[in-house]
Amino acid sequence: MSITFSGKEILQLINELVSIPSPSGYTDRIIDHMANYLEEIGIPSYSNRKGALIATVLGKNKDQHRFVTAHIDTLGAMVKEIKSDGRLRITKIGGSQWAHVEGEYCQIFTADQQTYTGTILMHQTSVHVYKDGPQEERNQANMEVRLDERVASAEDVLKLGIDVGNFVAFDPRVEVLPSGFIKSRHLDDKASAGVLLYLLREIQEHELVLPYTTHFLFSNYEEIGFGGNSNIPSEVVEYLAVDMGAIGDGQTSDEFTVSICAMDSSGPYNYRLRQHLVNLAEKNEIGYKVDIYPYYGSDASAALRAGYDVVHGLVGPGIDASHAFERTHVEAVVNTAKLVYYYLLSDLCIG
Repeated sequence: MSITFSGKEILQLINELVSIPSPSGYTDRIIDHMANYLEEIGIPSYSNRKGALIATVLGKNKDQHRFVTAHIDTLGAMVKEIKSDGRLRITKIGGSQWAHVEGEYCQIFTADQQTYTGTILMHQTSVHVYKDGPQEERNQANMEVRLDERVASAEDVLKLGIDVGNFVAFDPRVEVLPSGFIKSRHLDDKASAGVLLYLLREIQEHELVLPYTTHFLFSNYEEIGFGGNSNIPSEVVEYLAVDMGAIGDGQTSDEFTVSICAMDSSGPYNYRLRQHLVNLAEKNEIGYKVDIYPYYGSDASAALRAGYDVVHGLVGPGIDASHAFERTHVEAVVNTAKLVYYYLLSDLCIG
């Protein structure tokens, strides 16, 4: 039995996910949201000690398992210092650039569960005051958060409950457009997480039996390098990370196809699994591109670094402007959903 692939429904799931703040280290809210979603569709899940979410779908073969991941943690920041004028100095979580967040709205989460808003700005922003502002370096010393509260000193800020170590989330500014594009921060990797949630629902509703028992991990520390490197059962022989394909000069990836990774900064992905994915794409007329990402790592590569003896692969929708103002198209997420679906139903086990 084949399923339908509703791009509209997948985009709605992605929209919901990017709207929930979840910088690495502050992901309980989105994990709870996804656990409730899985419970509603009848799929049990649990959280590991790191706080990631794991769901298992039993298959015909219970001796050899597959492991599929997408990460739900995002780039973000943390309060590093409360300045004497009531502004906040922050430090980045993950690999964003200061230029990518200058002028962005943000949220600050306190230890007593309060949320405050602010804007990330250069200290030397006003063109009427700082003549050399455009030449100043965008760095941790010069960037700050202007709180949307009446504060003029560090003491004023502390009275609000804001302190060093509070998490800071960047506003996603998500828009789903009539042209089929979705633009938002954090499509890396909530676009892929939305795809997996959609497939899990379709598998459950159509009572599909997978050829192999398959574990789905929604990891929560990928942006800082150790998201998907634990809780991998000994029966797992294949590990497929679903993450974005990066677009830019010299890349084949685009916003309309699923990207199949041949190599990233960790080295080549398993050639046999890569060819299996290519064959599935060609057989099922799925738009795809094979690409190499020189400044990229995934949950799958983290698992191999941790010493797991698995065959590993990486696919995902092509996403423009990665780690900045990202964008992809419904065709890319549907092509990704199709490839992962046909992979899950394929009888060939590379491991």
